[in-house]
Amino acid sequence: MAAILWVLLSTFLWTLIFAAGKFADGGIGAFQLTFLRYCGALVMLLVLAPRQGGVRVHRSQQPMIHLARAVSGCGAAVAITWASANMPLVDATAIGMLYGVLAILLGTVVLKETVSRTHWVAVIVSLVGVGTVMFGKGAFQGGLSILPALVAFTSAAFFAIEGLLISLLGRSERAFTVMLYVTFFGVGLMLVPAMLEWQSISLRRGVICLLLGPLGLAGQYCTIRGYRSAPLSVVAPVDYSWLLFSVILGIIFFQEVPDTGTWIGCFAIILGGVLLARSGGRK
Repeated sequence: MAAILWVLLSTFLWTLIFAAGKFADGGIGAFQLTFLRYCGALVMLLVLAPRQGGVRVHRSQQPMIHLARAVSGCGAAVAITWASANMPLVDATAIGMLYGVLAILLGTVVLKETVSRTHWVAVIVSLVGVGTVMFGKGAFQGGLSILPALVAFTSAAFFAIEGLLISLLGRSERAFTVMLYVTFFGVGLMLVPAMLEWQSISLRRGVICLLLGPLGLAGQYCTIRGYRSAPLSVVAPVDYSWLLFSVILGIIFFQEVPDTGTWIGCFAIILGGVLLARSGGRK
C-alpha cells in the first residue's frame, strides 16, 4: 500500500508537469520546456548536495544505466509534452498510459517477475476504465492526426523502459544519486535540441519552467520510493491514475465536464488500484 501511495503522488505531480506544454499553448517548445525543467532541477540538487554528503559521495558504479534511464526519460518527457500540446489532453494521456501494460511485459521478461492472476485482473479492469473514459470524453471521434498519436505511443514505450531502469537502479542506488545522474545527463541531452528550437519567452514563463524542475524532483523521489518498495507489476498499473488527474485538470482549466461514462471509467480505474493493493505479493 505504501508503494502504491508513493506512485499515486508521483503520478499527480507528473500530470501537472506534462500538461505544462498545453498550458503554454504553443508559447514554448517541448525541448525548450524540458531543458529549462532539467536546469531548474539541477540547480536545486546542487543546493541540496552538501546536505547529502556532497556530490562525490554519489558517484555511481553503473553510469551507463543512468544514461540509458536519462535517454528514455527525456524521450518520454518530450514526446508526451509535445503530444499533449498537439492533441486533446485525454487522448494523449490515454495513449501514453499504454506504458503500464508494456511495463508489466518488461517486468516479466527482463526482471523475471511473477505476475499473479489477481494482477492481470486488476490490469484488465483498469484498461476497461481507460477505454470507457476515452470514449466517454469523445476521444478520437473528431478524427485524430496520426503523428501526435504515434508520438504519444512512443512516449508510452519510453516510459515503460524508464520504469524498468528505475526499478533496477532503485535496488542499489540512493534516491538522490539517481536524481542527480538523470538530471545531469538530461541537461546535456536537451541542450542542443532546445537551442535549435529556442524562442523568446517572458521572465515569468521562464521562471515557471525552471520551477517545474524542483516539482519534477519531488515526482522522481516519489517514483523511486514506490518502485523500490514493490515489484514493477504492482506499481506500474497504479499510474492509470494519470487519467483521473487529467480529467480533473480538464474540469478546472479546460472546462471539460465529465459525463456518466467518464465517472464509470474512473471508478473502474480506482477499482483496479484497490485490487492491486489487496493482492499485494500473493501468487
